[in-house]
Amino acid sequence: MAHASAGERAPWAEDPAKSRGRRFAEDPSATRTAFARDRDRIIHASAFRRLKEKTQVFVAHEGDHFRTRLTHSLEVAQIARSIAWALRLDADLAETIALGHDLGHPPFAHAGEDELERRMAPFGGFDHNVQTFRVLTGLERRYPRFDGLNLTWETLEGIVKHNGPATGFLERPAWRAIVDYDRDFALGLETWPSAEAQVAALSDDIAYNNHDVDDGLDAGLFGLDELLAIPLIGPVLTSVRDDFPDLDARLTRLEAVRRLIGAMVDDVIAETTARATASKVASPADVRELGRALVAFSPAMNDDLARLRAFLHERMYRHWRVNRTRSQARRILAEMFDLFLAEPDVLPAEWQARLHGLEEAGRARVICDYIAGMTDRYAIEEHRRLFHLEAWG
Repeated sequence: MAHASAGERAPWAEDPAKSRGRRFAEDPSATRTAFARDRDRIIHASAFRRLKEKTQVFVAHEGDHFRTRLTHSLEVAQIARSIAWALRLDADLAETIALGHDLGHPPFAHAGEDELERRMAPFGGFDHNVQTFRVLTGLERRYPRFDGLNLTWETLEGIVKHNGPATGFLERPAWRAIVDYDRDFALGLETWPSAEAQVAALSDDIAYNNHDVDDGLDAGLFGLDELLAIPLIGPVLTSVRDDFPDLDARLTRLEAVRRLIGAMVDDVIAETTARATASKVASPADVRELGRALVAFSPAMNDDLARLRAFLHERMYRHWRVNRTRSQARRILAEMFDLFLAEPDVLPAEWQARLHGLEEAGRARVICDYIAGMTDRYAIEEHRRLFHLEAWG
């Protein structure tokens, strides 16, 4: 597929020179666009560094070659930047949203999120997307004039709405932080987000589907031959074997994943280009008011991805080895949460200080913030220190 030159910009791309600005006014950077500055702030954030030992599917201690939230975020950002460049969008903005989209994930992946949802149900709930927003707008403390990273309107909008309009979530207790913030710095929660945010969302889908296949094969949860009957990946795998009949299993796997990523990227570019032409979008405002996603997979690709996700759900996400780790993770977080709520004086001093003057719901939220910020490894060690006497030696 022919790609546009880097100097061109689609009329429906975001322009950093026309950003709606930051909640707290700052002088512009002399060396970076507003969106590139946002990207750099995310990269330098403590929460971003902690992604290195937060899980995708496997817990961090199970092997150093499986994906973590950090490697996943970098892979999503690379795909997003490539698609944005091909569609003549602002690649910095797409990359920034991709890098920031997982900052609110707790340790132990979905097991950790599920357990924090259970523990926080009486206290306003937990949602990893909302937690990401809270990290970016308050919990990350690096600047003397404001809490959070003071990102541009376009980046915050993209983080909140990368999966579409947020109106269906606003009544949920866990979304109160976003609703409250929106009163002071309105993010247009009822519309679709920018094309760049939509690119980041689909890049997330491309990355995790392909890399979960890679990690699942590497972990021995299923074999290459079992993928031959799955639409999309089966034909890709067959083409690799036809081209390289003597290739070993590892390189066959890697080449198949590389080709599959390429096929999905090309599909997004083709479908989005067709939608842009048909809908005659001529500005970023047109993208937001279109009433449906502009950046999308084709219907055929969506059908194939549904089959792939069903296979991964059955053979990987619910594999007994993964279930066993998930069970252990839930117990670790549940026991720590209950202990901290009952005995807050065992929290580190800086976190105890945040509890002063708070009612029970507020204290629970602070405890949730502390746990959600942990890496897998830190959570395991903290639990050992709290519950196992041998850790005192």
